[in-house]
Amino acid sequence: MATLFTKIIDGEIPGRFVWRDDRAVAFLTIAPISTGHTLVVPIDEVDHWIDLPADLAGHLMEVGRLVGRAQMAAFSPTRIGMIIAGLEVPHCHLHVLPIDTEADLSFAKADPGVAPEALDDAADRLRAALRDQGHGEHVAASWRP
Repeated sequence: MATLFTKIIDGEIPGRFVWRDDRAVAFLTIAPISTGHTLVVPIDEVDHWIDLPADLAGHLMEVGRLVGRAQMAAFSPTRIGMIIAGLEVPHCHLHVLPIDTEADLSFAKADPGVAPEALDDAADRLRAALRDQGHGEHVAASWRP
């Protein structure tokens, strides 16, 4: 059975994509801890990050780094944090998020009530920053891949 993330990747469920290549996607979470909180997900379903092939793990980290640079440009946080938890969905994913303190890395701060317009604005700002940084060929243009 396809995971929730595979359904998003395949366009069965809408997602606010900011990145897509042949191995990974990045889209905003619907319950962000901070503005611009993005999930970097392999297209292939791999449940646990320790089971990723080394080259795919490296690719996900690189996409996370590029998304993080775009977050830094778009939102001007103190740092970019990353969480790999994997308890919510059995499909490996990296949480990449703007932070100002270590306390900002708490899922207790996730907000499932963020207005859709705010999520759209954050996605637009990230896409623009990725384009400005020379990654236009991988910037997702819409809600669907």
